[in-house]
Amino acid sequence: QVQLVESGGGRVQAGESLSLSCVASGTFLSIGPMGWYRQVPGKQRELVATITSSGSTNYTVSVKGRFTISRDNAKNTVYLRMNSLKPEDTAVYYCGANTLLSYATWRDSWGQGTQVTVSS
Repeated sequence: QVQLVESGGGRVQAGESLSLSCVASGTFLSIGPMGWYRQVPGKQRELVATITSSGSTNYTVSVKGRFTISRDNAKNTVYLRMNSLKPEDTAVYYCGANTLLSYATWRDSWGQGTQVTVSS
């Protein structure tokens, strides 16, 4: 079993910053790609940013230049630094990770989500 626990959400004004973190724990051999996703009521969950174990990153267009994803492999932790936040960034943010549970057995896991609210 793999558990992902997010922290750092909250309410801010437009233009301000927030940082999210997500720690993975449980039984696994290694962690592959990790990422942040977000969802608003009535819409599908969308990718925000991903990072591979070697540090390669990918961002959705709307957050490029404002958000930065990073990870600490020794701490099994992924971070998301969000600058210049906009009201449209308001969502529940979820951490996701692809973990190697045993030989050739990979599994996607999700955190419980953390609310980010940006007011204008």
